[in-house]
Amino acid sequence: MGKITGFMEFQRQEEDHLEPAARLKNYKEFSITLTDAQAKVQGARCMDCGIPFCNTGCPVNNQIPDWNDLVYHGNYRYAVDNLHSTNNFPEFTGRICPAPCEAACTLGINNEPVGIKSIERKIADAGWEHGWIVPQPAAVKTGKKVAIIGSGPAGLAAAQQLGRAGHDVTVFEKNDRVGGLLRYGIPDFKMEKDLIDRRVEQMKAEGVTFRTSTLIGKDFPTTVSNMARDTIFPEDLVKDYDAVIMAGGAEAPRDLPVPGRDLKGVHFAMDFLPQQNRVNAGDKVKDQIKATGKHVIVIGGGDTGSDCVGTSNRHGAASVTQFELMPMPPEQENKPLVWPYWPTKLRTSSSHEEGCERDFAVATKRFEGKGGKVEKIIACRVEWKDGKMTEVANSEFELKADLVLLAMGFVSPVQQVLDAFGVQKDARGNARATTDGDVCYQTSVPKVFTAGDMRRGQSLVVWAIREGRQCARAVDEFLMGSSVLPR
Repeated sequence: MGKITGFMEFQRQEEDHLEPAARLKNYKEFSITLTDAQAKVQGARCMDCGIPFCNTGCPVNNQIPDWNDLVYHGNYRYAVDNLHSTNNFPEFTGRICPAPCEAACTLGINNEPVGIKSIERKIADAGWEHGWIVPQPAAVKTGKKVAIIGSGPAGLAAAQQLGRAGHDVTVFEKNDRVGGLLRYGIPDFKMEKDLIDRRVEQMKAEGVTFRTSTLIGKDFPTTVSNMARDTIFPEDLVKDYDAVIMAGGAEAPRDLPVPGRDLKGVHFAMDFLPQQNRVNAGDKVKDQIKATGKHVIVIGGGDTGSDCVGTSNRHGAASVTQFELMPMPPEQENKPLVWPYWPTKLRTSSSHEEGCERDFAVATKRFEGKGGKVEKIIACRVEWKDGKMTEVANSEFELKADLVLLAMGFVSPVQQVLDAFGVQKDARGNARATTDGDVCYQTSVPKVFTAGDMRRGQSLVVWAIREGRQCARAVDEFLMGSSVLPR
C-alpha cells in the first residue's frame, strides 16, 4: 500500500468539472482528469485491505489496490500494463462506468470511498499521452476465422482478444461507424468519440477487419434496413467462418402504450440521442428531433433519461422535466445493510445539475394534443405497497409538453438477428448461453457464441467488456483446444 495512514489523512478528491454555463455551449467532455498530485493522494487513500471487495465489485476484476499503489509511487508505466491485463478499454470505463467498485470499497463503510474511477481514467489517459498503448499483433497466425456481430464494447473486447490470439477477426456493424451504443447511445459530453477511433486504429493494426453498414439477418424493419448497404445471411456467415459471436446491444426499447402515444413529438430516447451524435460527427440529419425552445418531458429516471436531459439543455430547451415511476430513493444509502453491493440511493447526475425538474412516483396516463402533435401530458401520483403500484386518489395533473422522450430502458436485443440464426432464447428474449460448463457462451447453434447485452440483457459497459473477454477465451478454446487468454 502507498501510505499506511493515507486513508485517515486524506479526503476523497473528485474530478473537477467546467461550470454548467460553460459546458452547455458545446458537446465536449467537461470532466477534467486528475493531476498527478491529486491522483497520488487518491492512491494513498487505498488501504490495501485484506479482502479487496473492490476487485469483486468490479465486473472485470480490475486489480485495483495494485494500480492504486503504483499511481501513489508515480509508476504509471506499470499501472497501464496492470490495468490492461483485465480491461481492454479503461478510458471508456474511466468515463462512463457507474463504478460498482467504489460501492464495494472497504473505506466506504464509514467514509467516502477511494476515487477508483478517476484513477482509472488518469492511468488510461497517461498511457495514451506517453505512447505506451500500442498495437499488439499476434506473432503467429492460426488460420482460423471468427466473425463478430456488433462493434460495441462486448464485440470490440472479443475482437481484440481473439486478434491477439492469432485469429483472423472480422467485426460486422450495421451502423456507418464502429462503436455500437458507445458511438450512438452515449452523448459526446460524457465520452468523446475519438476515444473509440484510436482504439479502432489500434485494432486494425493488430489485424482486425471492420465492416460497417452491414446487417446480419433478415426481415428487418425498413428504418433499420435503410441504414445498411450490405446484408449477409447467417447461414453464409456460419459457412464462411470457423466461429461466430453475436455481441449486439439490447436495442429494443420499452414502449409506453397509453392514449396519444402516436402523436408527433413523442419519441424513444434512442431516436433522439443518436441524431445529435451524428451531427457532432459532421453528418447532416434530416428532420432532426430538436428540443430548442420546447417544454421537454423525459420519462425514465436512469442514465439514458439523464442523457436526454443533458442533450435537451444543450439544444436550448425552454424547460426539462424528468419523471420516474418508482418512489424517490433515500439521499444516503443504509451502508451497514447493503455494503459491498450496489446501493439504492438518490443520484444526481451532471445533466441534472445543468437544469432539470425531477419528479418521482409519477405514472403517465395519456398524451394530448392538436393537429396530431403532442401538447401536454396527463399524469398521476402513484404509491407502492407490497410491491404493487396503485394510483393516488385525486392526484391527476397535467404539464405542457412539446417533446416527450421515452427512456424507460430496453427489453431485449434485436430479435431479427436471434431469429435468423435460430438460437434458443431465454424468457426475456435474450440468446440462451451459459457462462460455465464445457463450452461457455455457446448458443444452441453449433459454432455460434454470444456475449454482452445479447446474452445477459441490458447492462453496463464494464459487464459487456467482461463477457467479450470471456467469450473470446471460450471461442479460442473451441478453435484450438486450449487457450492462454485470460478470463
